[in-house]
Amino acid sequence: MKKIILSLAVVFVSLVSMAQKPEYMQAMGETLGGFSTCKNVEDFQALGNKFEMIANAEKGEWLPLYYHAQCYILMSFIEQGEAAKRDGYLDIAEKSITKLVEMVPGEAEVFVLQAFYLTGRLVVNPMERGQEYSGLIGQANGKAMAIDPTNPRAKMMKVQMDMGSAPYMGLDPKSFCPAAKELLASWDNFKPKSPIHPNWGKDQVEGIVKGCE
Repeated sequence: MKKIILSLAVVFVSLVSMAQKPEYMQAMGETLGGFSTCKNVEDFQALGNKFEMIANAEKGEWLPLYYHAQCYILMSFIEQGEAAKRDGYLDIAEKSITKLVEMVPGEAEVFVLQAFYLTGRLVVNPMERGQEYSGLIGQANGKAMAIDPTNPRAKMMKVQMDMGSAPYMGLDPKSFCPAAKELLASWDNFKPKSPIHPNWGKDQVEGIVKGCE
């Protein structure tokens, strides 16, 4: 009971703090809207730069750093060039993630993002990095799920990892389709702490479920 009261108090204080910063909330809301129009590396880089500017102005807020890192992770997936360039984007994302872990070590979303970042590292060179980074991804996402077992993005990462490793374990990737379908059905039950907190991933789960058909 004490834990529940403490958690509610933390959320309340967080929301009150945000309510006292209307300019910050407006800037974040407008910048988050940019995700819907990003189509290429240049778009995401410009958006990431905007989040970096907000982070520099609001040094006590972790969400601008979160989205700055996310932009650069997405750039690494979109980039069609050489591996060094993709790793370069991830190097920038890593710096923001390191700061995030220091700022909010009890925030599940941060470790989901760390798992996403590590996935980017693996994808750059799966043959050489597969074994090492698979373990690191599992560790990061495991921390997220330990902090908040209900987090849908952590569950999504788990399903993706299970499906990806299934062939190496002698399993059919589709054996994890029920978990993906259950996750999609319950996705909207999870309510972000505020309108500017992470709320991405549903479209990815929809893609997984579609692939199960």
